Amino acid sequence: MWAAFFAHLRLNEEGTPAEVRRRDKPLRAARQALGTDRTRTAEERGAAMSLATAVQYALLLTTPEPSQVDTPNSPGNLSPRERELVTLVAQGRTDAQIAAQLYISIRTVRTHLDRIRDKTGCRRRADLPRLALGEGMV
Repeated sequence: MWAAFFAHLRLNEEGTPAEVRRRDKPLRAARQALGTDRTRTAEERGAAMSLATAVQYALLLTTPEPSQVDTPNSPGNLSPRERELVTLVAQGRTDAQIAAQLYISIRTVRTHLDRIRDKTGCRRRADLPRLALGEGMV
């Protein structure tokens, strides 16, 4: 969460000195508790998240277990390409950005996303970041 927040701040502003001081103590404590390797991994993972994905992640961690009806299927049956698309959606990319990055048409992106939703039970695009976060894909 911290790394996603800092990535967002770098794009916008660093914050006031009081805000920086307020964040410093809990951040140092978290880094100490995690250790060097786990901190680096967490920071890389967080920095790769869009702000919307970071919010989904926070909700995933703080929301009580959803009922079985709401829980999407595991993405284990997704192809590597479909997993790649889920990751890009979780990073906040649009269909057009995904198409340009993967050198495919927007229509192909949408077809892939339809198949992913069918396989996973995710009905909305907003469910895909939660799925990716839950499976450690982002």
